[in-house]
This record gives sequence, C-alpha cells and structure tokens, in this order.
Amino acid sequence: MRFMFKTDYEDDIKLFPHSGYMVTYGVLLAFLMVAPFVLSSYLVSQLVFVFIYATVGVGLMILTGFTGQASLGHAAFLAIGAYTAGYLQQYNVPFPVYFLVAGLLTGVVGAMVGFPALRLQGIYLVIATISFAFIIEEILARWESVTHGNEGMRVKALQALGTTVSRDSPTFYFLCLAVLALTIVGTLNLLRSPTGRAFVAIRDSETAARSMGVNVSLYKVKSFAISAAITGFAGVLFAHKMSFISPEMFTLQLSIEFIIVILIGGAFSPHGAVLGAIFIVMIDPFLTYLKDDVPGMVAAVAATFGAGAELAAKIQSNVAAFASANGLKGAIYGVIIVLFVLFEPLGLYGRWLKIKLFFQLFPLYKRATFKRQKIYVKSERNR
Repeated sequence: MRFMFKTDYEDDIKLFPHSGYMVTYGVLLAFLMVAPFVLSSYLVSQLVFVFIYATVGVGLMILTGFTGQASLGHAAFLAIGAYTAGYLQQYNVPFPVYFLVAGLLTGVVGAMVGFPALRLQGIYLVIATISFAFIIEEILARWESVTHGNEGMRVKALQALGTTVSRDSPTFYFLCLAVLALTIVGTLNLLRSPTGRAFVAIRDSETAARSMGVNVSLYKVKSFAISAAITGFAGVLFAHKMSFISPEMFTLQLSIEFIIVILIGGAFSPHGAVLGAIFIVMIDPFLTYLKDDVPGMVAAVAATFGAGAELAAKIQSNVAAFASANGLKGAIYGVIIVLFVLFEPLGLYGRWLKIKLFFQLFPLYKRATFKRQKIYVKSERNR
C-alpha cells in the first residue's frame, strides 16, 4: 500500500503523482518505441489506427467528458481536417503548414457550430450535431471542384524534410504517436488550467458555474473549438494513413464509433480514450476471427459431443451465416454499450481504478467508494 502526504497545493496538479507513474509510462513508452521494429506490419498498422482514434477520443472527451456537451458529429470534423490536407497537398503546400491549417480551420468550424448550440442541451444538442454531420457529408459529395465528389480524393504520401514518408513506415508511426502524446499532455495541462476547471464546472452545474462568474457561453464555444481542432489534426493523419478519402468514409457510424471510444474506455480520463480506441480498432480482427475460425471450432466441439457429421456441418453453416450477417458489427456495439451503461458506466479505465484501489485498500475497501452523490441546485431540480 502506498501513502502520499500532500504538503503543497502543487501536489494536487502534478502530472505524475508519484514515481511509480514515471516508471510505468517509461516502460510503456519504451515498448511503443521498439514496437515498429519487432511487431508485424499488420499490428503496427493497427497501432497507428489506435493512435488516430485515441487522438479523436481525447478531443471528444474535452467536449463530452469534461464540458458535458454531447456530439455525434465528430466524423464531420475529421472529414474537414482530412479534405483540407488533401486539397492543400495539390498545391504543394508543406506538411507542417497544411497540418496546422487543417487544425485551425476545423477549430473555427467547431466554434461556428458551438454558437447555435448554446441554447441546446441533451437530445436536442445531439440532433443538432447529427444534422451538422449530414450537412458536411452532403457538401463533400456535391462540391466536386474541391472534394472531387463521390469519386473521392487521392492523398499523396507525406513529404517531410525532403523525404517521402509512406503510411506504413516507422516514421509515420512515430509521427502519429507524437501527435497523440502531445495531445494527451496538452489536454492534461488544459484541465489543470482555469479554462479546464471552468469546463468541469459547466459539466457539473451550469447554474453554479454562472454564480461563480464563469462565462458559460464563451467556454462552451471554446470547448467545441478545441475539440474540433484536435479532431482536425487527427483527420490529417487519417487521410495519409488511408491514402484515399471519400464522403462515404465519414458517416454517422464513424461518429458513433468515436462516442463508443470514450463510453467504453471511460469519459473522464485520457487513459479511457486510449483503451476505447484499442477496443474499437480490434473489433474488426475479432469479427474476422468469428467469421473464419469460430464456425469450424463450434462444429468440432459438436462432433466431439456426439453430433453426427450432417448435424455438425449444419451447425457450422449456421454459425458462419450468423458471423457474416449484415449489421453484426452494429449489434455487437449495441450489446456492449448496454452492458457498459448498466454495469460499468465509468468504462474500462474506471474498472481498472476500482481493481487497483481494491488491492491498495484491502481489506478496508468499500464498494460505495466510486458512487457519485448528485447534489442539485434548487433551480435545477425540475430539469
């Protein structure tokens, strides 16, 4: 058991509360640094997608997890960043320039979305962000002079320091890792600043935040802008990784996947965004395994327990048909979301914190430790 005695106010806002964190993150960083040289190209590619999805998850966490503003339109912000990179690349704009321009442009669009959303809350805000995503998707499909419409746009390999960086190279892997690391560190510092504390105050109670002098409207727009800008940066990396972008790639389902990232991982810490991104990226290999290998295994087990060859073949065909059915991925998402909402609303990272605290406090651990007591202001009781 570790005891920490705080003797300074700075102790509450340290990035690393104790030396154990530095050791753990150091080991993790060392593994990620050698991963592209020891893992297969497929696993390295999956790690790159984890970095990109986790970057979007951190951006969405600022808006949803820390400011309390729901959004189902982040696929549109990702598209704006991706298409900005693809368009400027045609005019030989250097990578650092169009990377920054994509983030800034997406942040401006996010602020523009935040202004009309100020009067909306809950399901109405969700509907507004979905409408925005549909508008952007339609613009991408019809503005052919810029986006090439439904034909899509080819994104050339990244050019940096006079060299070509392919999407499967270790250099691109380290670039995505660096963007994720900087995003996480920047987000942690943002949350320790007055702006981040204002975000959390708005999430907990807008009325109480106003009474403390917080400009709620200003900080909501800031939250939308910052979240969109981070997603725009991820959009540039996404475009280079895919090497081809089209409007069909930025649909409502992609926005739902981003929500699942923070819902399953945990919406209150960047750790949750990383864990949720790992889950989302690895669900496709799991479905491939379910479709290719599980039917044969089920048939073999059935034959072992005395099922005839005809019955075993029928079982195998039925399982294969189920695994190949349209909408299976969405059904799995739905079941997992329901299970997490019912049994683990704090996500995977919340479950890890409970397990860690259990062993730290054993045998004095209390099950009610993580239960949050809602305190209502009188003016909020009827909401």
